[in-house]
Amino acid sequence: MAGLQALIFDVDGTLADTEKDGHRVAFNAAFRDAGLEWDWDEALYGELLAVTGGKERMRYYIERWSPACPEITDQDAWIAGLHRAKTAHYTRMLSEGAIPLRPGVRRLLDEARAEGVRLAIATTTTPANVTALLEHTLGPESIDWFEVIAAGDIVPAKKPAPDIYDWALRKMRLAPEEVVAFEDSGNGVLSAADAGIRDIVVTVNDYTRDHDFSRASVVLDGLGEPGRPARCLAGAAPAEGVVDLGYLRARHA
Repeated sequence: MAGLQALIFDVDGTLADTEKDGHRVAFNAAFRDAGLEWDWDEALYGELLAVTGGKERMRYYIERWSPACPEITDQDAWIAGLHRAKTAHYTRMLSEGAIPLRPGVRRLLDEARAEGVRLAIATTTTPANVTALLEHTLGPESIDWFEVIAAGDIVPAKKPAPDIYDWALRKMRLAPEEVVAFEDSGNGVLSAADAGIRDIVVTVNDYTRDHDFSRASVVLDGLGEPGRPARCLAGAAPAEGVVDLGYLRARHA
């Protein structure tokens, strides 16, 4: 197997637990601002997460649940406006420190940068959401840590399609076997695996714990920190419960 050259990260649920207490809350705030009597509780939002992409999620909700909607002539434009309002609420929450990184994320990013391992992002969330999360958790300079930020509508088909990973790999001129992908969901694993990536590290959260991760390399409840080890749910556990470059490189030896 080729040596490890790069780490490619999903964002929502992987870098931070953004869904339940971040995006969901921001969606509901945008709905209230628009005078809509929509409320996505935790259980409903868990169902909606089967659809990747915020605009796609709203469209699916309208089609599946038939909620009360105003008379509109251009649904796509109306949904896009709602999504912009949601992003504004989400960005405000980030600026207030309401959504921290998951344990171990900053440690692993720092280690990769120190040792010259390339970094990238492959996500279905919007570029604005990615930028907001990075700036408010890692600082404005962190945008430049990532050689490629593949996000949002940069490709037409979102996860579980492999397009976003294909795009990132092309931009980095890397083969799939030269990277490790970090995901938190079944759709994310399918996307990375169908792009040919064989080493996929999953860090589950409350919404994704029961997903099908049969194509992942290892499934954990986090990346772990010294003294706060991650619990391994499937695959070969890292030493002392901490995912570091030594553990990742050993997988590529």
